[in-house]
Amino acid sequence: MRNNHKGTVMRSPVSRRCFVKAVGVTGGMAGIAGCIGGGGEDRPKKATSDQTVVRWYGGAGASESEEVKTQLREVLWSAGLPKEIFVEPTASSGNTGSTYDLFRTWLTAGLESPDVFSMDSGWTIPFIVRGQLQNLEELMDESTINTIKNDFFEASVASASGEDGTLYGVPWFPDFPTLQYRKDLVEDAGYDTNGWQTTPLSWKRFAEITADVKNQTDIKYGYTFQAANYEGLSCCNYNEWMTTWGGSYFGDVDNLFGPVGGRPVTVNTKGSVDAIKMVRTFIHGKSDKYGMDIPGNIAPTATLGWEEETSRKPFTNGQAVMHRNWPYAISMSGAEEYLGENLGVMPLPYGVKESNAQFSGIGGTASALGGWNSVINPNSTKKDAAVELLKALMTDEYMLWQFENLGFLPAKPDLFNSDAAQSVPVMGRYVDALQTAGKNAIPRPVTVAWPDQAPAIATAVNSALQKGSKKSPRQAMNELASTLEEIENIS
Repeated sequence: MRNNHKGTVMRSPVSRRCFVKAVGVTGGMAGIAGCIGGGGEDRPKKATSDQTVVRWYGGAGASESEEVKTQLREVLWSAGLPKEIFVEPTASSGNTGSTYDLFRTWLTAGLESPDVFSMDSGWTIPFIVRGQLQNLEELMDESTINTIKNDFFEASVASASGEDGTLYGVPWFPDFPTLQYRKDLVEDAGYDTNGWQTTPLSWKRFAEITADVKNQTDIKYGYTFQAANYEGLSCCNYNEWMTTWGGSYFGDVDNLFGPVGGRPVTVNTKGSVDAIKMVRTFIHGKSDKYGMDIPGNIAPTATLGWEEETSRKPFTNGQAVMHRNWPYAISMSGAEEYLGENLGVMPLPYGVKESNAQFSGIGGTASALGGWNSVINPNSTKKDAAVELLKALMTDEYMLWQFENLGFLPAKPDLFNSDAAQSVPVMGRYVDALQTAGKNAIPRPVTVAWPDQAPAIATAVNSALQKGSKKSPRQAMNELASTLEEIENIS
C-alpha cells in the first residue's frame, strides 16, 4: 500500500439510483440536473421543537425522496446519533466547480449554516490551507481520531488532513477507477480470469489479451477510456498511466502536496514519457513513430475526445472488450439488462513494479483517488451536534446501508470483506477489485498551483497523444516540465 496519499475526485455525490434514472431517461449526464434540487433554511417540518437541526450540505439522500431521507435518519439514530439531533441533508448543485465557489463564498463570509459540508476530496486541502475548516482534533476524543486515521482508507484520510497530519474531515465515501472487461469474451478466447480481481496484469499482457480477444470476435473496440483535453486527463487518466510506469509529477509521492516551488518537477522522466508512448501505441499502433513494442490499435482515435460517459456507453452496450471508469460504471454495466455477470472487474495494469520505480510510493497498479469528505463549518453554532453526525457516519452500520442503498463505497477497507458488502447486488461481486484499487489510490497534487497546472497538463498530454504531433513524447514532456516549473515559481 502506498503512503501519505491525498485526495482527488471526479464526480459529485449523486446517488446510484438517481444517476441510473437520469441516464436511462436522457442518455447522458445532463439528466442528473433533474435529480438535484435546492434546500431552504426553514426548520424542517418533521423536526420536533426540542431537536437540534444539523444541516448537511450535499449530504446522503439529499437528492432522494422524503422516504429515503427518513430512512437515512433512522439508520443514523440506530448507528448512535442521539435522537435529539435531526439531520437535514440539503442537495448541492451537482457541479463540483460551482460547489467549490459556493463553499468558498460562504466560509469567507463566516456564515453559520450549513453545519456540515460534503466536500470534494480533490479540494478539501485548499480549504484547510486557508484555515477555513474546523480542526476535528479540537472537538473529537483521541480514540475517535485514531479510528479515523487507522481504520479508513489511508489516501482518503490524507485528503482531509493538514500538512502536519491534523485531521479536518471524515472520509464520507471514496471513489476508485478500475479496469472493467467482458469476462465472457475473455474466457471464451481461452484466458483464465481467476485471481484478476486482486492481481493486476502488466500493461503488456493486458494489451496482448485485449488485441487477441478483439481479433477473435467482431467486437468494435478493444479498450475504451478517457483522453479528452479536460481535468480528468491530468488528475486521473494520465496520473494513473505515468504512476503505473514509475513516473510522477513531482518525484516521490510525499512531494505531491508541496512545498510549491521547493519540490522537483519530474514529469519529463522515463516513466512519464513511457506512459505517453504506451497510449500512443494503443491508439495509433506499433508502427507509430513514437510508440513502444507492445500490441497496438486497441483503442479508437475518438478516445482523444472522450470523457467518462462517452467512453462508457460503447462498453455498456457490448461494443468493447476493456474499459476504464469509476464505480458508477460497474453498477450500470453490471445490471442484468446490460452485461450482468459477464462483467469482470480488475485493478488497473502496471508498467513497472513499485520496487523498480524511480520514485518512492510510485509504480505498480494505481487508481486515481476520488470521493468526498464530511467537514464541519468552523462558524457553526452546533459543533457538538455536528460531531455526533460525523461519528454516526463512521459506523459500519451506516456505511453498509449507504453502499447498498446509495451506491457509495465504504470508506473502511475491512468492510469490503464483510458478508453484507459482498451481498450487495452487482457491486458486491466486485468488492475485491475495488478494495485493491482503494489500497493503491494515487491523488492529483492538490496545491495552490494545481488550478493552473491541471489545464496545462491536460493540453500537453492530449496534444502529445495526437497522431499528427510534431513533438516526441520526450519533447512534449520537457516543455510541460518547464511550464509546471514556471507555475511553481509564481504560485
